[in-house]
Amino acid sequence: MPTPTPAGTQQIAGRLVRLYAGLALYGASAGLQLRAGLGLPPWDVLNQGVARHAGLSIGTASILIGALVLLLWIPLRQKPGLGTVSNVLLIGLSLDATLSLVPAPSSLWVRIPLLVLAVALCGLATGLYISARFGAGPRDGLMTGLHRRTGRSVRLVRTGIELAVLATGFALGGSVGVGTVFFAVAIGPLAQFSLRLFGPSGTAPESRTVAGNTPAPAVAAVSMEDPGARSGTASR
Repeated sequence: MPTPTPAGTQQIAGRLVRLYAGLALYGASAGLQLRAGLGLPPWDVLNQGVARHAGLSIGTASILIGALVLLLWIPLRQKPGLGTVSNVLLIGLSLDATLSLVPAPSSLWVRIPLLVLAVALCGLATGLYISARFGAGPRDGLMTGLHRRTGRSVRLVRTGIELAVLATGFALGGSVGVGTVFFAVAIGPLAQFSLRLFGPSGTAPESRTVAGNTPAPAVAAVSMEDPGARSGTASR
């Protein structure tokens, strides 16, 4: 087995920094959007609904749901990576930590900028962790796995997943509002910009591999999945 060169070790270290910084910021962005109180992304609507009924923190609900989604990879023959497992754990922990540090503002004039900041931060975080290339998030893998097994387009599969998740979360009491729509519209372009910013210089995200043989757009449709592939919603 070849010994890693100093340059190779440095490159891996840089990718790890991008991965964990991106996941931590992603969780923080989810916490800030929740504090804005104007509506959540589909998966966080589900996380919040489950958390309310199960008596859990929303971060813990996110971790448990992520783990359950990861189990669905088995029949789909998807292979998790370091980024996949880290995604399940770190986003939920960061989300709860953010909620414990940031109080809920009462003024609408504070909540609106907070929503914008949260979505922008999510777009930035998406580019960071996807460009690290350590494997897709559990929800991304579910999307690409169903795409391969059913032959349906990524957009159709992602849209179906997002609508089902959103409807279930709403039925459980999750928060849906203008922030949900704003996230769906804004996250794709923001994630695309972020992927170009943090990806290999001179390489368009469309030609890069994010997880295994999964191209970036497929992994992100709106989150760039993550968001890109989310049909307008950054997923993890």
